[in-house]
Amino acid sequence: MEEGRLGKAYDLNLLKRLWPYARPYLRIILTALLVSMGITVFALATPYISKLAIDRYIIATWYMAQANTLEQQAVVDQNQSYFEPGARGAGRFISHINTRKLDPRDLHVLETGQVLSDTYYKITPTKRTLPVLERLKTRLVPAQDGDYFVLQDAVNSLAPEEMAILRAGDLAGVMKLGLLLLVFVAGTFYLSYLEYNLLEKAGQNIMADIRLDLFTHCQSQSLSFFDKHPVGRLVTRATNDIENLNEMFKSVVVTVFKDMFLLTGIIAVMAYLDWRLALVCYALIPVVVISAFVFSALARDAFRQLRATVSAINSFCQERFAAMAAIQLYAVEAHEMARFEKINEKNFQAGMKQVRVFGVFLPVMEFLSHLGLAIIIWYGGRRVLGEQVTLGTVVAFISYLRTFFRPLRDIAEKYNIMQAAMASSERIFEFLDEDQTLDLPKNPVVVDDVLGNAEFDAVGFCYEANKPILQDINFTAKPGEMIALVGRTGSGKTTLMHLLFRFYDPETGTVRLEDTNLRDWDLKALRSHMALIQQDVFLFAGTIRDNITLGNPDITEEAIAQAMDQAEAAGFVANLEKGMDHHIAERGINLSAGECQLLSFARALAYNTEILILDEATSSVDPQTERAIQRAILKIAGKRTTLVVAHRLSTVERADNILVVRQGRIVETGTHSQLMEKQGHYYKLRQVLSG
Repeated sequence: MEEGRLGKAYDLNLLKRLWPYARPYLRIILTALLVSMGITVFALATPYISKLAIDRYIIATWYMAQANTLEQQAVVDQNQSYFEPGARGAGRFISHINTRKLDPRDLHVLETGQVLSDTYYKITPTKRTLPVLERLKTRLVPAQDGDYFVLQDAVNSLAPEEMAILRAGDLAGVMKLGLLLLVFVAGTFYLSYLEYNLLEKAGQNIMADIRLDLFTHCQSQSLSFFDKHPVGRLVTRATNDIENLNEMFKSVVVTVFKDMFLLTGIIAVMAYLDWRLALVCYALIPVVVISAFVFSALARDAFRQLRATVSAINSFCQERFAAMAAIQLYAVEAHEMARFEKINEKNFQAGMKQVRVFGVFLPVMEFLSHLGLAIIIWYGGRRVLGEQVTLGTVVAFISYLRTFFRPLRDIAEKYNIMQAAMASSERIFEFLDEDQTLDLPKNPVVVDDVLGNAEFDAVGFCYEANKPILQDINFTAKPGEMIALVGRTGSGKTTLMHLLFRFYDPETGTVRLEDTNLRDWDLKALRSHMALIQQDVFLFAGTIRDNITLGNPDITEEAIAQAMDQAEAAGFVANLEKGMDHHIAERGINLSAGECQLLSFARALAYNTEILILDEATSSVDPQTERAIQRAILKIAGKRTTLVVAHRLSTVERADNILVVRQGRIVETGTHSQLMEKQGHYYKLRQVLSG
């Protein structure tokens, strides 16, 4: 991948590619978004409840307005909606909350003239409060609504029990707001649980769909695709890379919207509470935005370098661990360690670069957060002392500011997840965009009677341009014949077999089955008439029965038993504790090479195909197993077309026709006795192998 590809435009393109996978689950995602908005509302309401508790009930003071001048009286008259008249001409009272609503110039006039002199509590007379109020009757001022204003000093002089009786209404108000706060906390807990489940459901569904598409795409590719891409890379795409996408959907997509709602809501609520104090806090926003942009650019570069070095370490370790036997055999551990140390050092330096970027960004965010807190305490405290803002408002501002910086501090983690997801999605879509499938016919030919008649007509093939592997190959395998291909390693024998299976298409010429070009066959139907036994047998983790049928329900127990008997595998399977239900470990590591080969032979026979291909099937087995396979071949001789690729020429002596392949060409044909009489390439090859 080019260094500059992970730009904003490219990221946007990748998000567009992800959209078709997210669209079926848009309702779930939108529901999660609505739930996130509910969580945001609760988060915004919590500090406001604290403000109400402080301003309405904890500091529930009132002031008596005693205007001494015409100017002061005019201010009181102009703002009479904020004042509550006392009973029988007892003056006017204003709560400490309403003093903050006055114009600062009017408030200055009242404060300069000592109009707002004494502080009072407003008490509602009840059975419990009347005895205490009776003791304070000389210091009571009746309110117009039947309540009483009591001097704060008088209340403070009471015993704690009496003070609690008088302020029972305030305590009840605090209790109600506390219960409301608990409801909000419980609501936040439930909504967070619901949000997590919705996001996980959407993310897991999306990842399952992408993983299914990726696996289906890989299965549809020709072998040239797998020649280009190692197995480890494919597995990484289907596991780690897709999981990175899941993290993005789960931790970033909806969370980003929630953070935007939260930040916007905090800005709006702060402006509503006190726009002057809010403007002072807003001064930090440009600094925060600039810091975030600078961090984004630095982190992108650091992340790209770190990802490249991690990929290099993964590739190096995968190859070396797979080849550990060779490394230890030739005692080159020191050399490999030196190479690994260089790669590891590059990874360390890239990691430290990322650490330095985050090591600056996070403290900067923390510093700005504390700077904002200091500004609120300094400026807000001055305004509290000047009766221009309530203490509850300042406390709420502190809570909102802390909440404001929390998603900004989380931007580092979210950015990491986003970049990892973008890099993973790029690699996934590169695979999905890479098409190395064979050209399939729109209207495949249906062949009713398949007998096993295969033909190569002037076939040429190359894996790389201008490097031919096969040239002008011509031969026919008739039904029931055994055709053997012999030759030195690299002469093209296995490639011939792959062309017959149509793993690849020939560059020139035609391969036919039953006089029909393989390109005109339905691919699944074509391969259903062939079976392959290779030198490197692949057995899946599972029972022996599972490995024989490969999940094909058409293969009966009778067919399995017959195939096991023909392959001479029934004997060793009968000696296993669970017989056909014996569990085979991955790649058959708990069986011998010969036993694996016999099971592979039985699997091919169980499918009862018209063409059977043995590609070096006896090259890695012991003589006893080789003789068992040769006996099995003799049992099926004449019943199906058999093509045998072998280095051990004893395996092909009974073949109806032997093809000697040399440098991609057929240089000799004939039976064993005919070729020995010619004393040509076959004769020399046999002399070399037997000498």
